[in-house]
Amino acid sequence: MEVGLFRLFFKAFSNKTRLNILATLRKGPRNVTQLCKTLRLEQSRVSHNLRCLQQCGFVEVKPNGKERIYTIDEHNIAPLLNIIDKHIDKYRERLKECRVVRP
Repeated sequence: MEVGLFRLFFKAFSNKTRLNILATLRKGPRNVTQLCKTLRLEQSRVSHNLRCLQQCGFVEVKPNGKERIYTIDEHNIAPLLNIIDKHIDKYRERLKECRVVRP
């Protein structure tokens, strides 16, 4: 395991805005305007974080006329998030009680 890249990978997930974008994209493809409306965030903030997610390979983008449609990477990131969901379900109470990592 290359610790530096491991840290960078999870740093991309640790941002609240990026997590909210990923959660929204799990429900289906969206353009920037739709993401801004759903998340109630400014376009520049959403675009900045989408750029990070795209560069990290977590989301894919496809042009559709003048707009760009963002989707979660269904082959790699979506299955990983499903595994994390299962882990959270299994250890929900322990995570809530952990005194080291607090919300």
